[in-house]
Amino acid sequence: MIEELHMFALIVEHSSMNKAANVLNISQPALSRRLAKLEQEIGVDLFDRIGKRLELTRVGQLTYEYALELRQKHHKFMQSVAEFVHTERSHLTIGASLTTLQTTLPDIIQALTVNNPNIDIKAITGKTHEIVSYVRDHKVDIGIVASGVEDPLLHSTPLFHDHLVLVVPRNVLQAPPEKFSILDLNHLPMILFSKGTWYRVLTDELFEKYQLAPDVRMEIDSFEAILRLLHTCRAATLLPRSYMRQQLLLDNELAVINIGELENTKRTTSLIHLSPETMNPSVQLWVKQIASLFDSPTH
Repeated sequence: MIEELHMFALIVEHSSMNKAANVLNISQPALSRRLAKLEQEIGVDLFDRIGKRLELTRVGQLTYEYALELRQKHHKFMQSVAEFVHTERSHLTIGASLTTLQTTLPDIIQALTVNNPNIDIKAITGKTHEIVSYVRDHKVDIGIVASGVEDPLLHSTPLFHDHLVLVVPRNVLQAPPEKFSILDLNHLPMILFSKGTWYRVLTDELFEKYQLAPDVRMEIDSFEAILRLLHTCRAATLLPRSYMRQQLLLDNELAVINIGELENTKRTTSLIHLSPETMNPSVQLWVKQIASLFDSPTH
């Protein structure tokens, strides 16, 4: 149908079957057959035939506007392909919320650079609502946020679910991990993530729900710094499960304690972007590569 729409647009623009046929380098009968095929597929006449004159019907006008839109998208697509093929390096700008910048983004960047050696990646950080605005305003190509996003202008792909876990220095464990309960967080010395992120909101909501009053010693906006300080300060923390790597735990002499109530602090890390039709082919490819890194939303 795409080719027939192109031919139809030329008929409209030249106001003549003969002229359009000459431009297309085909016979007028052949062009008439292609037009008839298009009208048959759509199910209505696109022209009113008044003698030798052709006048667009209302559906014909709508079809012409659609054909122009397809032509513009095709032209933009071919330009993007040409740029992708002829440019030695490709560029991707990722917007990442503060928590995903520290948990998910490093793995994504590593995978993209391994699969695409000529890619240059720029990362911009911000709060979730800021990343959503950056994507919507074309300031970044894609966004990684630690929540679902409902926005009619954006596509949101869930990558994986995450929840909080209790992390404690091994030298302060006074009971087997399976003996810990949510009530043990009450008056527990803790280092927490800084206010203003959804992880801190999640933590505060948890404390309020179970009427907990931990002994908050510090508030820091770096997961790595928190982990390094736990052993020295003999304090615990609540961090996203996705950040906890075995080597991090070993290097800092830490243990992860799973508490049932913490599994309810679930959030979904999502990949957000504009409609695929508006993205250049390279970004479309990278979006697919990122999504493929995660087997399912429960990864």
